[in-house]
Amino acid sequence: MDIIFDKAQIAANRRRALANHDPKAGFLLDIAAEELAERLAVVERTFEHAVELHGTTGAAARAAMATGKVDSLTRVESDIDYVAPGESFLEAPLEDVPLAPQSANLVIAPLSLHLTNDTPGVFIQIRRALKPDGLFLAAIPGAGTLQELREVLLATEIEMTGGASPRVIPFADVRDVGGLLQRGGFALPVIDAENYTVRYDSIFPLMRDLRAMGMANPLAARSRKPLTRAFFLRAAEIYAERYSDPDGRIRATFSIIYVSGWAPHESQQQPLKPGTAKARLADALKVEEQKLRQ
Repeated sequence: MDIIFDKAQIAANRRRALANHDPKAGFLLDIAAEELAERLAVVERTFEHAVELHGTTGAAARAAMATGKVDSLTRVESDIDYVAPGESFLEAPLEDVPLAPQSANLVIAPLSLHLTNDTPGVFIQIRRALKPDGLFLAAIPGAGTLQELREVLLATEIEMTGGASPRVIPFADVRDVGGLLQRGGFALPVIDAENYTVRYDSIFPLMRDLRAMGMANPLAARSRKPLTRAFFLRAAEIYAERYSDPDGRIRATFSIIYVSGWAPHESQQQPLKPGTAKARLADALKVEEQKLRQ
């Protein structure tokens, strides 16, 4: 398994963000929580016990409970300081799912699965924790997220030093996430992505928001050499040149992949076996069937 992320640095980033709590920086979690709740609300069943995995602010947990579809909910976090008094809580590192096999009806993972080294293993843990016909819902930052910042930092570093160090983490695309669901053993997968454009006065409030989200660079291969003020001033110039609107404000893209999958159960719709179809495709399309030459 490739070690992409420095787990100690991720934990430090999240603790620092928690200590310097900025309510405005939770806007992405709020968006993801609302979207996941909307998807949960249209499911025609209720869930006896749900689990929120590393939701940081608890926004997804609260939104799920507000749908009326969940009887009880437990939050999994890496530290009790993330949890409000009275909330059901389990403590675990980011890549661990501390649940007994087939113990949950619903698992919700809002904006945390992009920071795991063994992401296939985490998906498998989640599926094992679900009861048969249990539901997994996730929001995962995907390819395209912070693409402007990635290009600007790369261009700035090449211009000023002649080299480059990874500054923005890699993000999975929709196809990658679909593969993870398949490897994890989920049935009836549904995957789609939404892009959100956020505008800032300059690169500096964008960087402040990322730190407040706990999204400072956690890459294991990152350079440990501090960047200078001159570097960021030049990066701000390049960002404004390439990605500013007529009013001078810059754009930052966040792409979120929304995922649902079910733990397999015999009651779920199954694909037909080859040769069992009762109607011909040619008849449905109202065209003449052409035999293939041997």
